[in-house]
Amino acid sequence: MSDVPLIGAEEEFHVVDLETRRAAPEVDALLAQLDGTEFAPELQRSLVETNTPVCGTLDELRGHIRRLRGRLEAVAEPLGLGVVAAGTVPLAEMGGDAISAGARFEKMQHEYQMLVREQHICGAQVHVDVPDRDLAVQVVRRVAPYLPILLAISASSPYWNGRDSGYASFRSMVWSRWPTAGPPAHVETAADYDALVADLIASGTISDPGMVYFDIRPSAHLPTVELRVCDACPDVEDVVLIAGLFRALVGKARADTTDGLPLPDVRHELLRAASWRAARSGLEGDLVDLVGPALVAPPLLIGQLVDQLRPQLEELGDWEQVLELSEATLSRGSAAARQRRVFGRRGELTDVVDVLIAHTQGRTLRTEPPATVPSTPGLLVGYHTADDERAVSIDPAYDEAVSAGGTVLPHYGWMFRTLDRLGPRGMRAAESALRTEQQARGVTFRVGNGDTDRLFPLDLVPRIITAEDWEVLTAGLAQRVRALEAFVRDVYGERTIVADGAMPAQVVDAAPGWSRLGKLVPADAVRIAVAGIDLVRDRADHWFVLEDNLRVPSGIGYALISRRLIRSAMPDLEPPAGVVGLEAVPGMLRSALLSATEPDAPGHDEVALLSAGPSDSAYFEHRLLADRMGVPLVTPRDLQVTEDGVYLVSTGARRRLSALYRRLDEKELMAATGADMRPIGRALSNAVSRGTVAVLNALGNGVADDKLVYAYVPQMIRYYLGEDALLDNVPTYPCVDPERREEVLDRLHELVLKPVDGYGGQGIVIGPHADRAELAELAETVRTDPAGWVAQDLVHLSTHPTFAGDHLEPRAVDLRAFVLQSRVGDRTAVDVAPAALSRVAPAGSMIVNSSRGGGAKDTWVLR
Repeated sequence: MSDVPLIGAEEEFHVVDLETRRAAPEVDALLAQLDGTEFAPELQRSLVETNTPVCGTLDELRGHIRRLRGRLEAVAEPLGLGVVAAGTVPLAEMGGDAISAGARFEKMQHEYQMLVREQHICGAQVHVDVPDRDLAVQVVRRVAPYLPILLAISASSPYWNGRDSGYASFRSMVWSRWPTAGPPAHVETAADYDALVADLIASGTISDPGMVYFDIRPSAHLPTVELRVCDACPDVEDVVLIAGLFRALVGKARADTTDGLPLPDVRHELLRAASWRAARSGLEGDLVDLVGPALVAPPLLIGQLVDQLRPQLEELGDWEQVLELSEATLSRGSAAARQRRVFGRRGELTDVVDVLIAHTQGRTLRTEPPATVPSTPGLLVGYHTADDERAVSIDPAYDEAVSAGGTVLPHYGWMFRTLDRLGPRGMRAAESALRTEQQARGVTFRVGNGDTDRLFPLDLVPRIITAEDWEVLTAGLAQRVRALEAFVRDVYGERTIVADGAMPAQVVDAAPGWSRLGKLVPADAVRIAVAGIDLVRDRADHWFVLEDNLRVPSGIGYALISRRLIRSAMPDLEPPAGVVGLEAVPGMLRSALLSATEPDAPGHDEVALLSAGPSDSAYFEHRLLADRMGVPLVTPRDLQVTEDGVYLVSTGARRRLSALYRRLDEKELMAATGADMRPIGRALSNAVSRGTVAVLNALGNGVADDKLVYAYVPQMIRYYLGEDALLDNVPTYPCVDPERREEVLDRLHELVLKPVDGYGGQGIVIGPHADRAELAELAETVRTDPAGWVAQDLVHLSTHPTFAGDHLEPRAVDLRAFVLQSRVGDRTAVDVAPAALSRVAPAGSMIVNSSRGGGAKDTWVLR
């Protein structure tokens, strides 16, 4: 483009009464004091439009938008009125006849009836200079496939006629009722377009060219292409972002036309479907990628669009600004989501209007914690009733969302307002949609090798971890993993913790996970790249570590997909404050793996995820993580080990790998065969020893995560770090200790017994739930093999509301948090990923493992 195309914006605003916060048909009083060249009436007398001058830069456009909004407020406020930039305003009178004066508007009212009376909606239109009308028609066709993305960015109309519509942009649904609304017509020249408009007028469908309401069109009165699909945006920065993207899209379309590239071949029906999905989801649910087509997360689709437009944005001087604006918009979410968060505090739509008025002018309202919580929703009737046959049969000390009296706790108030609106029927529909999407995506797991694939059991009700809780957990988890890393290095090296008497030698020597292979790992290598730490709580302010998983901890991929699935099934379910996004987690994981490689070594940036293949119970997760990290998914049969290193040989070109993210058991790896049909385990271990490949997590890590070693982690923290443990262990009694063993045998009926080398909840006996025969058999087993058992005090796991067909009931939950370690120079960096996985026990149980019938919840860590 030789010249920078000019841009301009038209914005529509709701006029509201500052006392009642309802839409007010008082635009005539405003317009009497405003310049008619920049302000104009709309169809409804509760709406007003502004028109910026033409602008050459985004900064200039931003300045005019702010100026016009400020002028509107300056005139409106003394009249007791406010102005709102949003697709809809929550409180409006839909049945009135307050139509603006003028023959055109009166004719529309007569012709379209109810359709006119419900047009209490506002949009934002952007114009980009395209003087040649034939070129403008070509541009319209080429830009049309990208419009659903821009609609999602603008989505700001969740409320309609005093109720939550379930959409992020309900304005789009109302607007779509006009006979000419929707994707542009399939015409290729200005003559074809003008003939179509003439036919529409002749048919009596519309009265003038201005009533062609396509999502994008050659302007009816200016030498521009006009974007019409977007909601009005409370935040000026969203308008500027949309304008920047639209101008770049127009520039790309002009260039493609000049280069003779064919028009995009996208079906009209699919474009409408993509726009519907954007209106439903906003930035909180999936959007339609028309290449495929497929559902994808908004950050991915928007990121791809910005990257694709980089040449045009750089030419316009907009690249850095649009990139920054897109990242900021994705971080804060759609305006629809922000409105739902405001409503969730107190359940008052007037609060939503107040915030919209403030945001329209770039102000942020100070909000106090809610003083009230919703009354007990119908979904919670009988929630804590002990004799109700639906009630969980354990006696939890603490429910994370519902008080003992059945009152919803304040930070869950927003959630229960939405769930109560859905009711049992709506939740069953959402659950059905969830299962359908799981099947479509293949979100499965398998309990054992002989089992068939099952849908991953995911509950509809997300769990909240507050920012304060997460801060405590992050510090404690990082401390714990640093100590465990030091321990693993030590016990395969100098064993100073044993020599100094801080841990009995037999605990290390008899550890089921000790392996001679651990001695082959280079001394300075990070051994625990990914730790999965299981936590429980028994009251609001007390977390325990229940278990450390340092070999091949699973669940991080299921945490990622759980967010996607719940957002897709219930995109209108919004938290009261920003949820930490998970988009960066795959990159964090890949960076941790790459940090184990030598930057100057061949293939230093080549990482693969090593899996047993489709037979593995977590193979879905392996595929997901490999795809999200952009690394190959391999099995031992794909690898060849030589003196020089490890090579991927099954994909055609031979590629050297510098790191393997190990997701199969150590014993299984040692018995596996490589591409040359020879056992690969020993050769791979030798490659690790030579430093030609890093295997993460390291072989031999099991020495640190059995149930007996667990009991000594607080001592490890004191020994290696000189600190007291920030997170408590569950009190644990090693049965190998004679004194402890006698105490355990005396208290079998009140303790939890665990096999030292157990996993997946297998072999656990909960004393209070066992009968006399089971306890007698257990006592004999402990006497026969005391070193194989530990006992722990019974912790009453916290419970969380879980959907059970037609009601919510309390189910025991734990939390698996994932801690990543990276080598940074001569030190080790520790990061706690926000992709935590809450696991939920079956009714009447305290065991959350999927192998014992447990499920999972999406876990929302608040900022």
